Amino acid sequence: MKNLLNIATAEIGVKEIPGKKSNPKILQYAKDCGFSNYTNDDAAWCSLFMNWVAYKAGLERTNKLSARSWLNVGIPVENPEPGDVVIFWRESRDSWKGHVGIFTGISQNSSRIYCLGGNQGNQVSITAKSTDRILGYRRLRPVGRLNFTTKILKKGDTGIEVVQLQDALKQLGFNCGTSDGIFGPKTEQALKDFQATDRSLTISGVLDQPTREFLVEILKSK
Repeated sequence: MKNLLNIATAEIGVKEIPGKKSNPKILQYAKDCGFSNYTNDDAAWCSLFMNWVAYKAGLERTNKLSARSWLNVGIPVENPEPGDVVIFWRESRDSWKGHVGIFTGISQNSSRIYCLGGNQGNQVSITAKSTDRILGYRRLRPVGRLNFTTKILKKGDTGIEVVQLQDALKQLGFNCGTSDGIFGPKTEQALKDFQATDRSLTISGVLDQPTREFLVEILKSK
């Protein structure tokens, strides 16, 4: 995770511009990640920054501006290391609101963690945050290591092959939830959404041979 930390650390000090103008650097984060509708840095940008850092580091990302979307990527970890992603709740645990950043360390009394992220005090910075607000930690995997199965898969299947499919779908921006190895409704819908991008594919929610071949082709082009 050293490369991810280095990339993020180099951006410390990038901040919003007060008023109607926006910092071109923050808008460039959005452009690099394909967020064409992000045009004003008054909008929350912690997940935008996290997506940009992951993109530059060659790691999996959510392709979403929601902080809590980071709960659906990576490997859940209980004992974080510097460079792992940390997700917080805002207002309440049941709210849709949150914050995301990069874990850099923990205080001596373990009551706070130090988080490197965007939109912290309207800038990229390292701040201390209460451990009471943590929803989870995630360890991101290199995109190039998202292997892909040769099996035909459908709803109800389980196992490492399903994890590979879920990773591949998320790499392409189709949200199937956590890569838990269970081919459930979310994975089925994400696969249907992917199939709908090519007219030659049957929108079945089943990973058949034509769908697999097209998926592999798209993955190779990334």
